Amino acid sequence: MFAIIETGGKQVKVEEGQSIFVEKLNVEEGASFTFDKVLFVGGDSVKVGVPTIEGATVEATVEKHGRGKKINVIKFKRRKNYSRKQGHRQPYTKLTIGKINA
Repeated sequence: MFAIIETGGKQVKVEEGQSIFVEKLNVEEGASFTFDKVLFVGGDSVKVGVPTIEGATVEATVEKHGRGKKINVIKFKRRKNYSRKQGHRQPYTKLTIGKINA
């Protein structure tokens, strides 16, 4: 059984026991978190939400918080003596999917 959930403005396909990385959530490490925006549940029987499925939830456990790999943002204009360099690290939350309640 799998489900498609919405978190952080993105849609993520999840299965039970899977580890995923999502946008940072304000939840402590080791705590459980419940997603209620379930868009689709697949498997033996298929349920499609319009836009979400009423009463369907996905339970997950927070493993850790962290910051992603650094990316460099460079602005440059030729012949104008203008260049700027800036780095960015996106924060994330690592989750382990526990149970899908359809």
